[in-house]
Amino acid sequence: MDAFERYELRLSGGAVHETVVFMLFEDNDRCLLRCEYRNRNIENTATDFFQALCDLRDVLAKDGLTPICYGASLNVFPSGMARDIGLGLKAYKLAKGRHAKMEDLVEIFAEGPDIVLASVDAQEQFFRDWLVTPRS
Repeated sequence: MDAFERYELRLSGGAVHETVVFMLFEDNDRCLLRCEYRNRNIENTATDFFQALCDLRDVLAKDGLTPICYGASLNVFPSGMARDIGLGLKAYKLAKGRHAKMEDLVEIFAEGPDIVLASVDAQEQFFRDWLVTPRS
């Protein structure tokens, strides 16, 4: 099985210029994400790539590492439709008190100047807080 996408990302918490490589595979409606770093290979299969990334971020966090990408940013989370139709490869940059718009969509493996790295738990909590915050 060949990867249909490959991303090399910088790592926070690692040595200078240390990177991680993510390879994406799709197999029978399942999303397989393989991660290579520090001569290690780990992988996870999930219903979408955002969930697979979150699961692998938890493993990387045990080594004090976080990939620098929108998928690891505090205020980024995919909609149900982005997960179902888009395999969780895009997510919305969220702001409390504001509805998410199409221009807020970002690729989860992309880098940007506005990334706020966070743990998976903190990211999920931000999303839950955003859901209950009144929006204009």
